[in-house]
Amino acid sequence: MSSGYKFVIADDHPLFRGALKQAIAGLGDVASILEAGDFDSAKALIAGNDDLDLVLLDLAMPGASGLSGLISLRGMNATVPLVVVSAHDDAETIRRALELGASGFVSKSASLEDIRIAVETVLHGGVTTPTGIDLGVERDPEISDLIKRLQSLTPQQTRVLGMLAEGLLNKQIAYELGVSEATIKAHVSAVLHKLGVDSRTQAVILLSRIGADPVQPSG
Repeated sequence: MSSGYKFVIADDHPLFRGALKQAIAGLGDVASILEAGDFDSAKALIAGNDDLDLVLLDLAMPGASGLSGLISLRGMNATVPLVVVSAHDDAETIRRALELGASGFVSKSASLEDIRIAVETVLHGGVTTPTGIDLGVERDPEISDLIKRLQSLTPQQTRVLGMLAEGLLNKQIAYELGVSEATIKAHVSAVLHKLGVDSRTQAVILLSRIGADPVQPSG
């Protein structure tokens, strides 16, 4: 890629953002590295840059509620690879992140070299997880069913669900997505149907079951 790679680093700790920048700068062919210190900034960067090559996302940023933050960003841009970077590197969190669309998972305890290798792996179309962790299988049948339901949502439906989880009203979602309120109502109906619930509130509660807030904001 002659123009070089374009990254977003989304993490609320400036020191750790610096470490990630140092790690990926070592890749050589890097054109730009954009930084976000909270979830709203990360969303704005992803919305405003459709030529991103990779996003590095901390699950515990202010404004992000764990895996629902990941779901929301996947809805915004389903094509850009997204690598979760988290101190919560248990097998369950890693497996669920991958099943919900992440292209990789990097532990915050990883070395700069390990981070660089992980990023390179994803840039070349692979999936990366911490070595030595057996991801196992989902033991909770309800969560397993929920993940399948979430996987059935279209990118736009996924994005609408993310906004429902943020507490936005239909007219606010319509304004943000630049579509009619009737279109959003149709999306919401489809989301509720696919999730097997009757109300927005039930959908948000269901989303929280998947570890939508597995970690407390670290900032």
